[in-house]
Amino acid sequence: MEYQNLLLTAEGATAVITLNRPQRRNALSLELMLELKTCLEEIGRGREFRAVILAAAGKVFCSGHDLGEMTGRDINEYRRIFDVCSELMLKIQAIPQPVIAEVQGVATAAGCQLVAACDLAIAAEEAWFATPGVKIGLFCTTPMVALTRAIGRKRALEMLLTGDPVDARTAAEWGLVNRAVAAGELRDATRKLAAKVAEASPLVVGIGKQAFYTQVDLDQSKAYAYAKEVMSMNALAADAQEGIGAFLGKRTPCWTGR
Repeated sequence: MEYQNLLLTAEGATAVITLNRPQRRNALSLELMLELKTCLEEIGRGREFRAVILAAAGKVFCSGHDLGEMTGRDINEYRRIFDVCSELMLKIQAIPQPVIAEVQGVATAAGCQLVAACDLAIAAEEAWFATPGVKIGLFCTTPMVALTRAIGRKRALEMLLTGDPVDARTAAEWGLVNRAVAAGELRDATRKLAAKVAEASPLVVGIGKQAFYTQVDLDQSKAYAYAKEVMSMNALAADAQEGIGAFLGKRTPCWTGR
């Protein structure tokens, strides 16, 4: 498909999606969010890619919602914007391929939410993160959902209530990103991580990703009850039997995705 606000390229088994509204600081317009959701759905349905990198053009990763769309609307129009945003964040975690944010610059408000919603994230040391909605009278309530699950209550509330920025190294310490690297190393680091993910069986990675998000909000006994059933079913898969056999036989496994 052709997109107006995105670039989609293939790098071997990795799909690279680039937010491409640098003149608007890659703000999440309704059109961009719908395109990104569609793009992820297409990738998720296929078997061509084993990992996804979400990058951005220009100096800003994502400045959040397009504020030009946030004035003079009625309640149903605002609900439409936040419905689509929520669906997008859930879609990132619903597709079987791990999604890795490549954060080269600022990620604020819903842009910070986008990073928090990704399965993995690597940031350039110059990047910073904030949820500054409180400063303009629109609390970052939907970004709060992903942010709280990534960094915990006290740290999330500090960001949400003050709107103050957090640098990349602090974001890594808090768990918003996996690590911060020098800007010149960012592209390499995200691709090495994507390649590492792509080494495993795509079937098993998809099972594991879905199971992770299902169990993470369950209480411990329910999480174990769910996880043991998933693992039992996983053991029946051809790739599980192949992987175990390869380990015991000291050879490289040959994945079939079944």
